This record gives sequence, structure tokens and C-alpha cells, in this order.
Amino acid sequence: MSIQTSNSRHTPKVELRSKECIDAVLKPLIDNIRIKINGSLTCKDLFHTAVCMGVDNGSVHSISKNYQNVVCETSIWYHLQKLDLDKLIRINEKLLLQKALKTLKEGKKYEIAIDFTNDPYYGKTDSSNENYVIRSQAKKSTNSFYSYVSLSIINKKERFTVSVLPVEKNKTKVDYLSYFIDRIKKLNFKIKVLCLDREFYSVDVFEFLQDKEIPHITPVVRRGKKIKQMLIGRKARNVQYTMKNSEKKEIHLDIIIDVKYLKGKRGKNGCENLGFVVYGVNWPPRKVSTVYRRRFAIESSYRMRNIVRPRTSTRNVTIRYFFALVSFMLKNTWLYLQKKHFTIVKQGPPTIDEDKFRFDRFILLIEEWLRRKLRIQTVVECLR
Repeated sequence: MSIQTSNSRHTPKVELRSKECIDAVLKPLIDNIRIKINGSLTCKDLFHTAVCMGVDNGSVHSISKNYQNVVCETSIWYHLQKLDLDKLIRINEKLLLQKALKTLKEGKKYEIAIDFTNDPYYGKTDSSNENYVIRSQAKKSTNSFYSYVSLSIINKKERFTVSVLPVEKNKTKVDYLSYFIDRIKKLNFKIKVLCLDREFYSVDVFEFLQDKEIPHITPVVRRGKKIKQMLIGRKARNVQYTMKNSEKKEIHLDIIIDVKYLKGKRGKNGCENLGFVVYGVNWPPRKVSTVYRRRFAIESSYRMRNIVRPRTSTRNVTIRYFFALVSFMLKNTWLYLQKKHFTIVKQGPPTIDEDKFRFDRFILLIEEWLRRKLRIQTVVECLR
């Protein structure tokens, strides 16, 4: 950050520079991750390389070919293998929120969303990764994925990713819910409402949330004759439904149905019934569907982290998880800087001038600093 004097008005002119951007990204990594390295190489050099892989959306191999002062491939892989998965899981909130916590308020009620994202995997499985390679619907020419479950705040202007965990086959969705709710309590936040995807539509999940008295909204899965008949109508309404599972366990649910007219959207006309399982909030149907729509902010955060996701073909679970944390951390750091420096000074609720500092500009600033630091190769040796 630099402050200059403007000759025209004699008022201080504040500027955000690439150095502050890269420092904000590197500080959580330097403060929380220790890797024992002998010789002249440092942890900071490794983190420079990891961040460079993210902003270039490249691999270790491509980065080592494009930059002169980058760590060699062999050294990168050797030292990254020293990372400990359990420790990364313990500190993942510190990495993601070290800067963002300054802009969040303790004791405040936040709208929270939990969702899954999949990173394609094209390799083979063995004893080291078989518990983490998830089979799912085919995408990008594969149906094998390393999957991550994330906890995010979806309040407007505060869409930070709070925590990210690697998905394991032997863990249930209730296990992840329990972990995330515990994290929220330790951060001293409160849940205004928890928005869940259809993947959480199950008796065990609803039973757990009701026992913990967690307000939540989950879309109804159109499965079974009774549910399909329930979602036919022209008026918004509330209905009661008893849900059962294969073990004959049952739970009573309140379902709110909002009705919207399509008016040619997606090539359809007529009315559409949107059903939601609702608990702990007393809202009209239109507000329920409006609040739940904010959950799709988490989808945009996935698109952003995919822009800065380091590329790798390794089957090492820990290294893949570290790269995933780097991508989410870049997105969080941008939100923090945007809120810190580009909030308009005015009466009323805070408003961020998002056009002043877009995500692509943030990436360009970091990329420019790294190109100077790591010295991008501007000459290529020819064969003839």
C-alpha cells in the first residue's frame, strides 16, 4: 500500500500495489506451515512456486519451464511430500480466514452453505489414495474425482470460504456437518440459516440438524409418487411430510412450496413448484426460495477457485489438498482486500465498488509480482 499526494486537490491518494496483494496471500502460509528444509531453499520459495502455479493455472512442470528462479521440480515434489494431511486439516481455517477474520464479526448471525466440489482425476488408485478417489457422474472425460466439501458464508459482500475438507469414503455427511458446526461455534459465529444441497436430503441429516436445533433449508428431491403429487399446484403453501429411509427410520418434515411462473425461461411456460425442507425459520415461501438462491454464490466461488487451481496429476492426497487450499485462499484474500480498500464511504449499509478491483485484476497484480521475482524466461533456446 502506498500513499501519494495529489497535486490537484492536495489530498492523500491511496493505492493498492502488487506487493500488498502477494504479502496478504503468503502470510497465512508462512505463519502456519513449517517444512524442514536444509540448504539455501526456504519455505517461502516453495510458497512462491505454489501461488505461481495457481495464478498461472499451471503445473509444477510448466512453471519450472517458464521461470528462471523457480524451485526445480525434484525439490518441489520432495519437500511437498513432507506436508502432513492431519495438520493441514487442523489449520485449514487459519489459512483461509487469517485475513478475512478481521472483517467478520464475532457473535453475528451468518447465512451458511455447505457443498461439494470435484477435481477430476485421470490416474490409477492404490492403497495411498483409494479412500479419497470418489466415483461420480462423468465430467471432463472422467468419473473419478478428488472431492472437497466446503463451508462458506453466503451473506452479500461476505462470501468467504470458512473451511475445506477432503472427502473420504468412510465418512458420512453427518460427520462433515458435525465438524463444520463445531468450527462455527469455535469461531464464535452464529447460524442464521444453513443452506444445504440435495446431496444432504436424507433422514440422518435432518435428524441430526433437528437434534442440534440448527435452522436449515434443503431443496426437496423429486423422488416418489407422493412427493411428485405434492409439488403440483398454483399457490404457495406449507405441507407436512413424513420421510422414511431403507432402515424404516422416519422423521417428520415441514415443507414449504413456492410457486413461480416460468414465462419462457429455459424454454418453458406455466408455473414451477419449488419445494424446500425448512426447520427453525418462520419465513414466507418467497423469502425461503430467495434466501436459498444465495447458496449459488458458492458455485461462483468454485468457478473462481478453478481459475487459480494449480494443475497436478499426482495421486498424493496431501499435496492435492494443499493445492486446493491455495486456490480457495486466493479467492478469500481477494474478497478481504476488496472489502478493506474498496468499500464506499457513505451513510447506510456498506457498499463495495466491485468494478474497481475485480478478481482478474487481483490475479494480474500477483502474477506481475511473481514474474519479476521469479524472472519469467523471455528467451527460448532454438534447435536450429
